[in-house]
Amino acid sequence: MPLIAMTREMGSLGKDVAAAIADRLDKQVVHHEIIDNLASKMRLRKSHVIRFLEGKSGILERLTTDRTSLSIYTADETFALVESGKVAVIRGWGATHLLRPVTHVVSVRVCAPFEARVRRMMERLNTDDRDFVENEIRLSEEAHGAITRRHFGINWQESEHYDLTLNTERLSAEECADGVMGLLDDPTFQETAESMRSFRNLALSAHIRAALRADLRTGRMNFLIACEDGVATLSGIVDAGQDPKHAVEVASRVPGVKQVKSELRSVVYGARHHVEG
Repeated sequence: MPLIAMTREMGSLGKDVAAAIADRLDKQVVHHEIIDNLASKMRLRKSHVIRFLEGKSGILERLTTDRTSLSIYTADETFALVESGKVAVIRGWGATHLLRPVTHVVSVRVCAPFEARVRRMMERLNTDDRDFVENEIRLSEEAHGAITRRHFGINWQESEHYDLTLNTERLSAEECADGVMGLLDDPTFQETAESMRSFRNLALSAHIRAALRADLRTGRMNFLIACEDGVATLSGIVDAGQDPKHAVEVASRVPGVKQVKSELRSVVYGARHHVEG
């Protein structure tokens, strides 16, 4: 199934482009749908999560937002939505970077010059308060930039991270949709057995990591997870007091996991600080 992962700048018409593509494919656009489950898993109010993602949270909200959990659960929800088969476009949520290794996913960035975006947002909000609109755009971009730097180590505004970059200064949303639809017929972006295998491996790794985060016994463990056709390999070091067997137990219960291989080692504190396998 065609899948487009999209990121956009505020005021760039990205929402309209996504809607035009989804309409042609008769599928859903995913954006806010992730928030309900995400807030529930993190035991936070929906408004709390939204403000944090938009860079508008207060000091207390920033202090009480577990950024690592946010990243883990976002990836889990994103892969689950794709697996449902109901979506054609995922807008935002780091999907362009999460799904980048999957060759049948088209990664798209929608942008426009700052001045054009300010003008559009002033018209959309029916305001002549230019300072307010400029501040809203900058807050959005700073929040997005901080998240992608932290979790993916990239600058999200660099075009090299996308298959297609669309500047809507002179292109309409429908013209942009035409460009994306053209790529869906390109052999480079067709589903293959290997691309689906890559997706399933990434998705299973994300689901395992979310399950580990949600379990009190394994929630603070931090190690590598690699999945290959249902076989999950856990590798790395866990802190003293953490039992690797709990990680194996939790991972084994995740749907789709056929076998768990543990290469985890435990830190042991004694006369000599060392690591045991």
